[in-house]
Amino acid sequence: MGELEVPVVCPCCASLTGGGTCPICFWTDDGQGDTDADVVRGGPNGDLSLTHARLNFAVYGASHPRYQDMVRPPRPDERP
Repeated sequence: MGELEVPVVCPCCASLTGGGTCPICFWTDDGQGDTDADVVRGGPNGDLSLTHARLNFAVYGASHPRYQDMVRPPRPDERP
């Protein structure tokens, strides 16, 4: 029997998008989580902390306003 695949939750928008760059909020999963959400790591998310990206998602529907045209709504199977 195969192992069950556990859905990967985006740390920014909580959608089940499998890691990498989330097509729903455009946050790139770099391992950051609640314990260090206020830290700006640089890297693929630039000058955003996870906390700031979550706020942006709540306001703009994307981890950063510049990504508003690049995101899409979650499919039913991706909803938290």
